[in-house]
Amino acid sequence: MGLKLEGYAGSGTFAHGIHPPGCKDLSKDSPIRVMPTPDTVVLSLHQNIGGPCEPVVNPRQAVQWGETIGKGRSFVSATLHASVPGIVQRPVRMTLANGRHMDTLPIKTEGEIPSGRDLWDEIFGGNWPITGLDAYDPSRISRDINDGGLVGLGGAAFPTHVKITPSDKKPIHTLIVNGCECEPYLTSDYRLMVEAPVPIITGALLAGRSVGATRVVIGVEDNKAPAVAALKKAAEGTGIQVAVVKTKYPQGSEKHLIQAVIKRQVPLGGLPSDVGVAMSNVGTMAAVARAVINKKPLTHRVISVTGGGIVNPSNVLAPIGVSFGALIDFCGGLTPDAVRLVAGGPMMGFAFSNLDTPVTKGTGGLTVMTRDEVRSGEETACVRCGKCVDVCPMNLVPTKIAMASRHQDIALSRRYHIMACFECGSCAYTCPAHIPLVQLIRAGKARLAAADRS
Repeated sequence: MGLKLEGYAGSGTFAHGIHPPGCKDLSKDSPIRVMPTPDTVVLSLHQNIGGPCEPVVNPRQAVQWGETIGKGRSFVSATLHASVPGIVQRPVRMTLANGRHMDTLPIKTEGEIPSGRDLWDEIFGGNWPITGLDAYDPSRISRDINDGGLVGLGGAAFPTHVKITPSDKKPIHTLIVNGCECEPYLTSDYRLMVEAPVPIITGALLAGRSVGATRVVIGVEDNKAPAVAALKKAAEGTGIQVAVVKTKYPQGSEKHLIQAVIKRQVPLGGLPSDVGVAMSNVGTMAAVARAVINKKPLTHRVISVTGGGIVNPSNVLAPIGVSFGALIDFCGGLTPDAVRLVAGGPMMGFAFSNLDTPVTKGTGGLTVMTRDEVRSGEETACVRCGKCVDVCPMNLVPTKIAMASRHQDIALSRRYHIMACFECGSCAYTCPAHIPLVQLIRAGKARLAAADRS
């Protein structure tokens, strides 16, 4: 893993994109706080981009912290574990923040788990080896990750064991670890890189070994100097390189980070593996270290609770399944002028209204925006200005895709490559006509997928 990073010469970037206000000062200097164990958690049986889980526990059954409560139905799925000790309640169907209706398993907390600094040390503390990892069998690493229920913690929630399983058809030469966190407001990855860089390095070394990569690179935007310094220090002697890339949105998109770091372009409709790359998030790498070294599953994650509508913007280590309302209460509540709740960040997140909605594995943030922070404007007709085309990082024509979707023209949507859009929101951000481009495209993708299934 000591190879030089060929093709990388300073701050890399990609074509197009935008520079929205970062708004990270609200929480970037707030150290991660450990949330007290809630009275109840609600765990969705579908917490990844693949298939849902089948419950393996029954109502009124007692479970321990970290016990398996759901098994994946398919290879592209993820095991689910109890994030608190307690009593399983009757399954409930709930609407998640992304609008999907899913079966959930509530657990009423009974019993004790570490709290405060003890919980932090249990998850991120201790001695993390950075040498001698060649003793770990690649297939065993993949199994431990699968057993731990790990998914991508950057938002997409793709099952991690699938990403780091080697393939003879598409050999991987580079593992890129994504530490860009380009989404405005969110700082959970940043704080983790600053406060717990060593488990990130250990996890990256293990994931790189599992997938067969000959080099591991961590990409970090140039507005995160303390994170860069912490990672470089932790990576000394490992061969892992920290690539500092330009701050631009959506730099954290996997295809664009690959382009910025190693100057390879993933083909339209292709995957990073098509150019010999595997990609994962810094938080996921810390979870990999815990799953492989300590044989512990994913039960907690760091979440940014931020925005002008939060009294005390914070970064919080919280159990998966806790309600957004409980997170808000832990951070001091809402300000009088709070008007919008967003699961995630303002660019790619989902607006929702029910404070009982539970956190899932893919929840990296909760952004509460005030009236002044919410960009408002009445929708008008497209003025053909071309701004959406100028900023689209995928070189698409967003307004044409959106109009095809609005008219429910599936064939035309396909012709305009609607599935290549990853809904970054750059087009909607720049649209002077205030057309809800992302919402229209999102609806069009769902319509096309339904048509393909029928």
